Amino acid sequence: MSFFDTLQEATYQERHELFNLPIIRDALEGNVSLDSYRAFLTQAYYHVRHTVPLMMACGARLPQRLEWLRKAVCEYIEDEYGHEQWVLDDIAACGGDKDAVRDGRPSLPIELMVSFLYDLIARDNPVGLFGMVNVLEGTSIALATHAAGSIRERLALPETAFSYLSSHGSLDIEHMQTYRRLMNLLEDPADQAAVIHASKVVYTLYTDMFRGLPRDGENLHAPV
Repeated sequence: MSFFDTLQEATYQERHELFNLPIIRDALEGNVSLDSYRAFLTQAYYHVRHTVPLMMACGARLPQRLEWLRKAVCEYIEDEYGHEQWVLDDIAACGGDKDAVRDGRPSLPIELMVSFLYDLIARDNPVGLFGMVNVLEGTSIALATHAAGSIRERLALPETAFSYLSSHGSLDIEHMQTYRRLMNLLEDPADQAAVIHASKVVYTLYTDMFRGLPRDGENLHAPV
């Protein structure tokens, strides 16, 4: 079995738990409130703004034996640079206060997720950051390809309110094809274990973030 397939098998339970959350099922059916969509974008901003810094930190810490992976990290950085501004613009387009979001703090699961990833790179194995890629890009593909259009129609929002989510459908499908190839080149058991571990942690925290989003006008019930 390829390592990519091994990774998907090893994280099946965590992925299943995420995609069976009521709010995710709602989203895949296009049944999302405006408050919920804005809350999702808010939390997305708080991790998306760290994507490039995390990748830069990862690239700097990779050993010479993984020079081929550092090259891929450089290409990923180029693709991802500036996407946090897309999220802020989407927040403004659907009536949110992007300045308040930019100057605010994430929910606890996102704060812990970002902290875990920086610590993983600095103190453990930087290759583990690719566990984050597995979770976030796989989730955004599902939401973008199955939910963005129907959510936009239900909320009667302009396309400018979906620049982040819609663009990440096709972009992340391409990224996941590259990701599969890269993961199948990872041969070191310690590198593979780091990716699996990080993927499980990020799935758990990302699931907790979605649990904290409002459904049908409910109030946020997670710490912010």
